[in-house]
Parts: sequence; structure tokens; C-alpha cells
Amino acid sequence: MQPVVLGIARGGILVAAPVANALHADLDVCVIRKIGHPSQPELAMGAVSSDGETSLTDYARDVSPEELRERIASAQAAGRALEERLRGDRARVDLRDRTVIIVDDGIATSATMLCAIKHAHARGAARVVCSVPVAPADFVERFRGAADRLVVLTASSEWHFAVGRYYVDFHEVSDEEVRAALLMEG
Repeated sequence: MQPVVLGIARGGILVAAPVANALHADLDVCVIRKIGHPSQPELAMGAVSSDGETSLTDYARDVSPEELRERIASAQAAGRALEERLRGDRARVDLRDRTVIIVDDGIATSATMLCAIKHAHARGAARVVCSVPVAPADFVERFRGAADRLVVLTASSEWHFAVGRYYVDFHEVSDEEVRAALLMEG
């Protein structure tokens, strides 16, 4: 059975589409939302899928369980709304008993990818492969055991790592670009 390529929304879908095309594989979107810290929203306490699977970072210990639950619920609701906008009336690709290749534009904190791995397993994936163009070298170890295979083109040892540094164009990907990539599948 052909693999399924899941592109993490939004930027990951633009990297995933050519992978799916090259493999003649089904392409689908995987919506994972960051759970922002209350005192610094850009700081990830973790990530949650549109279905509710979560991956937390050490920063989640800084907040009360009630605050964390509220932030997870809010991020999940935003994820569901985004998934509806991106997917429209297009049904999810069935992952059961298939090899799932999760693609993102890069790994920054690892929370998003770890959450996407949990999401794929929860939907019945037989095997999960993570594939990204760039990630911090020290994060590669975090994925041993979480995924069946990890493919990273560039493992960076930069102290101030930023995914955007590895792109000529790292614009914010629009909903329209994601929908167009999903329509071009095949």
C-alpha cells in the first residue's frame, strides 16, 4: 500500500506536496497548534492536534493545571477551525495500517512534530517517518523511539537556531496556498 504524506499546516504542506507528488502518494494536511505560554505567547508550552493529542514541553510546568487545560482547549478549538478552513469538504485520508510520512518546513522546538507523531499513531498508522529539511542537531535524539525513522537534510548546531534562516522565502503560508497544494495532489 502506498504511503500517505501528511504536511503540517501551514508551512509544512508546501514542503510535503512535492514529496507526495514524487512518491505518487496521498497527501493530507495535519493541523497542530502551538500552546502558548501565558506570559510569553510565542514560547511553546507544547502543541495539540485538532483531535486533541498533546505534546508538552518543560515550560508547561510553569502554569497551573487549570490554565494549561484552558490553553490546550483554546489551541485545539483554533486547530479544528483551521482544519475546517483548509480541508473544506475534502475527507481525511485514512491512515490505518499505512506508512505515514510527516513533513514540516523544519523543527524548532520539537513539540509540533512530537504531537504530529502521536496524532498519526492515534489514527492507526502502521509506521511513522518524520521528514524535514532542517532541525537542531540536538533535537534529533528526541525523536529516537517516537518515530520509526527520521529524515533531516540539515542538522544544525547553531546556538540561535531558526528554521527561517534556511529559506530564501519563508513567508507566512496562507490558507489559499494550502488548499491549492491539496488540490494539486496526485
